[in-house]
Amino acid sequence: MLLAIDVGNSHTVLGLFDGDDLMEQWRVGTEARRTADEWSVVLRGLVGSSELLTIADIDGIALCCSVPSVQHEMREMFRRQFGDVPAVIVEPGVKTGVPVRMDNPKEVGSDRIINALAAVQLYGGPCIVVDFGTATTFDAVSVKGEYVGGAIAPGIDISVEALSQRGAQLHMVEIVKPRSVIAKNTTEALRSGIVYGFSGQVDGIVDRMAQDLTDDVDDVDDVTVVATGGLAPLVVEECETVDVHEPWLTLVGLRLVFARNAG
Repeated sequence: MLLAIDVGNSHTVLGLFDGDDLMEQWRVGTEARRTADEWSVVLRGLVGSSELLTIADIDGIALCCSVPSVQHEMREMFRRQFGDVPAVIVEPGVKTGVPVRMDNPKEVGSDRIINALAAVQLYGGPCIVVDFGTATTFDAVSVKGEYVGGAIAPGIDISVEALSQRGAQLHMVEIVKPRSVIAKNTTEALRSGIVYGFSGQVDGIVDRMAQDLTDDVDDVDDVTVVATGGLAPLVVEECETVDVHEPWLTLVGLRLVFARNAG
């Protein structure tokens, strides 16, 4: 049983694989000051709630982490709690099978490379991965499976929070699809701007990236667009360019990386 852990800036997603099958998955808040012992308690509590699996079933671990302090504590937890279990931490030197065609490959977050790997494995290239997290990231992968670059935009939560803090008469709202793009009250107006504003941003950037990924503009339909991330369900249905929604894309990538390095 493989334990896959994706530590993002806001949330940490954990999953348990039995072979290729994702049996369990959980999402918890990322706390940068949480210690190795605290992470152990969280993990044992989550796995203990499963009716299918136990901690003793874990015989492999794969981790990608965007928060250095958390990665240190995770590494310590693995050493203390799973000393005999093979663990792969995605960092420089780990084989992903994805060539990174960037000015400085070390600048690219490990989760973005993992997403690219999973997208190519599932759908082939060329493809674009849109990850709705703390930031909304766009990652372009060539027909050869190369990571060729991307774009980063402020995430949905960050933007909504900033708007409520800087707008004296604006407030936080639950993000759901509004009745109409032309709103009749402030709450609906905020929802309209969020849902249609972010979906329009996605479609605009994806359209431009797809053209850059093909020699002939007529071939842009050959580019598969994959959406993932915890905030994707908020707007993905309004994105005209998204072909498929894969909520556990990063976990799938971690499974693939583990197989390359320790399988």
